[in-house]
Formats: sequence, structure tokens, C-alpha cells
Amino acid sequence: MSASATGAADLQSVPRAPGAVPLLGHALKLWRDPLGFLKSLRDSGDLVRVDLGTMPMYVVTSAELIHEVTVKQARSFEKGRLFDRLRPLAGNGLATANGEVHRRHRRLIQPMFHPQRISVYAATMSGNARALADSWTPGQHIEMEQAMAEYAIETLASTMFSTDIGLPAVEAVRRNLPVVLKNMLIRAASPKFLDRLPIRANRDFDAAAANLRKVIDEVVATTRRSGQTGRNDLLSVLLAAQDDETGESLNDTEVRDELSTILFAGAETTASTLSWTFYELARHPEVEKQLVAEIEEVVGDRPVAIEDVPRLEAVRRVLDEVIRLHGVTMLMRRATAPVELGGFSFPAGTEVAFSLYALHRDPSLYAEADRFDPDRWLPERRTDIARQAYIPFGAGNRKCIGDAFVWTEATIALATILARWQLRPVPGHTPREVASAVAHPDRMPMTAEPRTV
Repeated sequence: MSASATGAADLQSVPRAPGAVPLLGHALKLWRDPLGFLKSLRDSGDLVRVDLGTMPMYVVTSAELIHEVTVKQARSFEKGRLFDRLRPLAGNGLATANGEVHRRHRRLIQPMFHPQRISVYAATMSGNARALADSWTPGQHIEMEQAMAEYAIETLASTMFSTDIGLPAVEAVRRNLPVVLKNMLIRAASPKFLDRLPIRANRDFDAAAANLRKVIDEVVATTRRSGQTGRNDLLSVLLAAQDDETGESLNDTEVRDELSTILFAGAETTASTLSWTFYELARHPEVEKQLVAEIEEVVGDRPVAIEDVPRLEAVRRVLDEVIRLHGVTMLMRRATAPVELGGFSFPAGTEVAFSLYALHRDPSLYAEADRFDPDRWLPERRTDIARQAYIPFGAGNRKCIGDAFVWTEATIALATILARWQLRPVPGHTPREVASAVAHPDRMPMTAEPRTV
């Protein structure tokens, strides 16, 4: 029997997730309860078939198989359908690029996230966090998810565009990025013919994405013509980047695509993580008390600096736990060569997916997996399997290049705000997880009261 015939026979025996309907497959279940659906797939085994419309997708649910896809057999995979659907938004940036383009761009962009660069960005992060804390008044009701999104977007925009030339892009990011992020995951996982439905969500999404690309294009071109490229902002770094191996630089379209990718990848992750953190601390005052004491000891009453970040160990444990509970919803890969996973043979072109959100809530890996417990990250409580299974920013050659940026930004914001304010949920609403790039809260109204020592 030929290899292709053997592969086809194997694939027919992969368990299929329940609930598929004609033409749409499992798309309805993904729309209605994406997070619950993704968690439920482990009940069907380490490998399960899910249909996106009429296209089969094979979801790996165990830490071992996810490690196979992302690390051990990473060279046999490229970015899959999910990223193909994101390409009209992010172009051919680092998140969506494949092969040599991905390797070349990663070499060029790596210096943007060197520790020395992040130390420069940290001053902007700290200043923006202080400005946000200064803007609140005692007893004020704050829509925390919105406030944290504005902080994250403002920080990204101001580290990307430091000159007046970038002001239109900053405003475009503030206005359009929330609209794009709101619908990004469902749009990417849905059958393509649904994009053409004349509904408001599609119109708003298309208009916001187009406007964002247009304005960033204009700022990139204007900045290059002006010669104002010697600054420490991300735009200047990208415009000046040169590959040591080939001597090549990025053209304006490639610069636009990378800026868009950073926006999509960084804004929602930071905003969601900070929002859930304040909510969990309000529900666990003993943990909050521990963090406030650590911040007072390490930082005191001065602004939070880059040197403080590694010393805020309890803050890091809390952030680790929040990201574990509310992390990346789904990622996809496409086999570029025949591969074996879980005893099954897959031909080139097979779409494979995995959910870090579901992985990080797997009760076989984490005791009381749905419970907020930052102390599980104490050195003496970490286990080998938990270390392998906890991959909040992915793993292997596709690991998020901006992870240190996000950790620094979230740590500085949390330490700055907690030192000043005690935030408590407004009665009457329990935040609900909404699936996008990460599991962000639908709403999170909180009341700010001055911190009393």
C-alpha cells in the first residue's frame, strides 16, 4: 500500500468531535462556545478531528503532541489556515510568514526586543502607567478591560511612533484596533464565504482593518522620506534594520506588516492579562496584600524601573497564573511534509491545531486546574510536566518574539497601579471569558479606592 493510501486510511480512524452539522462542520460550536468546545476536545483523546466548514482540522490536545508540533517536528510545519485568514490584516509579517521569509524577518526584528531596547521602552511603559493611575479619582467606576486596552494600545503606539509624523497612526490604532481584535478569531476560523455576508460585523471589521493598514502605510512612507529614522522607536528600528547575512533591508510594505503584527499580538494579550489580574486580586485579598508588600519593598514610592522587574517575583507568579487561566485560544500549523503524530500518518497539507488555553487547564497536568493559585509557580511546586506544558507564548522557532516586552509592560503597569489603588468589582456583573486571540473579559467594571497602608 502506498504511503498516501496508508495515511488516508489512518486519518479515517481519528476520532471526530461530536456536534458537526452539514456545510458548517463544527463552526457553529466554535461560534457559540469556543472556549468550552476547545476544552471538551481532550475528552475525545490526544488527537481529534474538527471540521471548519468542509475542511478537516486535526486538534492535538496533549502536552506531548503539542511539543511534537511546535518543537520536535517544527520544521515539517508552516503557519496554517488560521494565519492564512489573518494575512489580509497582518500582511506577511512575522506571525503569518513561512519558511525563509519568516527566518529572515526574525533575524531583522530580533534587535527590536533586545534587553537594551526593552529598557528604553520601559521608561515609556512606566510613564504611561503613572499617567493612567494619576487620571483616576477616589470612588471612580472604571471599565477595567477598556482602560487596560487603552493603556496597552497607547504604550505600543508610543513605542512604535515617537515623532509627530506618527500621530495619525497612533490615533488610527486607538480607534480601529479594538474593532479588529473583537472579531479576529471567529473570522479566521470561519468558512471564507461568510466574510461576504452584508452584516455590520463584517463591514466594521473590513473598514477598520483597511483604515489601519492605510494610515500605517502613510506614516511609514512619510517617515522614510523625512529621514527621521534615527530614533529609538520601533518604526525607526525596522526602517534601519539590515540583515547581517544578506545585507538586505525591509521595504515599506514589510515594515507595515511587521508593525501590524506587533499591534495584533501585543495589545490584547497585555490588556486581557492586566484586567484578569486585577479581578483575581480583588477575589484573593491575601495574594493582593503579598504583592503590595513586595512592591513597597522593591520599588518604594519611586517610579517602577526596568531593574525592578526581575525582583518582583510574586508579581511574576501572579501574572504566570493569570496567563495560564486566560491565555491564547487557538493556534494552527500546516504540514509541509508527511508527519506522524500520535500513531497516525498525516500527508503534507494537513491542518493541525492546538489550544494553549485548553492545555493550561488540563487537570491531568495541573491540580485544581481551574483554580487561581499563584503559589503553584513557587520553585518547589513546579513539576517537569508543568514546565513542558506551560508555553504561554508558544514554543520552538515560532515562539512569540515579544514575550519579554509583554512581561515587562504588564509587570510595570501592575506594580504602578497596585501601589496607588485598590480595585474592587462593581456588584451586579461577573466577567465572562470571550474568545479572541486570548480569552479576554467581556466587561470588567471596577471601583478605584486609594490604597491605604
